[in-house]
This record gives sequence, C-alpha cells and structure tokens, in this order.
Amino acid sequence: MISRTLATAAAAAGLAHVAPSAAFLTPLRTRFLPGLAGLGDPDHVALTFDDGPHPRSTPLFLRALDDLGVRATFFVLGRELDRAPGLGREIVAAGHEIALHGWDHRCLLRRGPLAVHEEFARAIDLIERTTGTRPCWVRAPYGVFSASSLVSAKLLGVTPVLWSCWGFDWTARATPATVFRTVHRGLRGGGTVLLHDSDVEAVPGSWKSALGALPLLAAACRERGLRLGPLAEHRTVKR
Repeated sequence: MISRTLATAAAAAGLAHVAPSAAFLTPLRTRFLPGLAGLGDPDHVALTFDDGPHPRSTPLFLRALDDLGVRATFFVLGRELDRAPGLGREIVAAGHEIALHGWDHRCLLRRGPLAVHEEFARAIDLIERTTGTRPCWVRAPYGVFSASSLVSAKLLGVTPVLWSCWGFDWTARATPATVFRTVHRGLRGGGTVLLHDSDVEAVPGSWKSALGALPLLAAACRERGLRLGPLAEHRTVKR
C-alpha cells in the first residue's frame, strides 16, 4: 500500500513537472494562454530573436534592423553573452530589448528545480552586469517550460513568453523566401514572431535565411498598418 501511494505521488509530481510543456503547442497557448503566446496590442507585432549573441551573425542583424528602423527583443543565452559581452552592450546601445533564454540551450524538463533557478539567476546577473539592463522576459529553450522554471521565473521577476508564429529558420532548407512565407501565414496584429540571430543551436549558416527575411517582414507589416517592434512596446495580454 505504501509503495503504491509513493508511486502515485511520484507520478503526480512528474506530471506536474512536465504539464507546462503542453504550452509548446501554438494553438493551445494562443487560445488559453494569450500572455504566454505573446499576444498584445492588435496594431503591433513583436519581433524576437533567440540563441545569440554571436560575433558572426548578430552584428549583421543589428545593421539590418537599423537600416529598417526597427527595434526588437533579443533572447540571449548566458553562455553566448559570456563569450561576447560587447555584443550584448551593442544590442542595448542600438535601442533593442534584451531578454533571457537561459544559460545554455538544454531542455528544462531534464533539469532539477535548483539547477534551473541557479542558471536563470546566473544568466540574469550576467545580463544586468554586462548591459546595465535587467531582463523582463524569459523564453525557455525549445519553448518548453517546466513547472519549476515557471516558479523560478516568478521569483526572479521575469515574465515567461513564447511566440505566436515562427519562421522555421533553423533548418538546412530554409531560405529568406520560405522563412517569410512561414511567418506570414501566421502573422496577425498582436502576435509575436520568433526568429534566430545565431546558428549555435541550428544548421550552420541558417541565420542567413532569417536575416534575408527581415526586409520582407518589415514591408508586410507596413502594408498592413502594423507596427513592428520589441515586446516592451507590445503590452502583452495577461496570462
């Protein structure tokens, strides 16, 4: 009887740990968790980038965004920022928002509560010391939050957010045209777009497809009367 009770308790704990990962499914979170989906003002589209900063690619994104007159939110990995702190400062100096993507790109479901909390705190501290800005947002690697990671986010004062559409820009077959078409199919006022300014967790050189899609995305938003900018200007819906 005791062993059965322990097994039931362990199963319940395991289910609670992984339950937030269901929010990875875009239709599910868009309908039931609009804040986590990054839904905000209907005349604004939030532009976000993951997995940087990287010396080979991030400066090109900063230049392209400057040419377009667009600001964005960069979800950085602590590991990458530690390797290129100057790029973190450049992101902020260029008027962009900097946010947390974790220390590295390991799935949070495989991490214990203490490890997740310590690495979130470590990355937040690095971002603040390096850029002078404390991040407001956190996006889990692979878009998969665990229960303990959501608790840590609350304790550390960062708001979890994912996306409402993405470009599949990390694949070998991605091109600027395919990235734009994929984003455009799901592009709505109030949505959040996910792209990548680094290939550290993707096919080498895949960032070029996202970079090439930026002018197309900016033009599409202008044609539809949508403002394109960072999450800070998005006023996301409460979860």
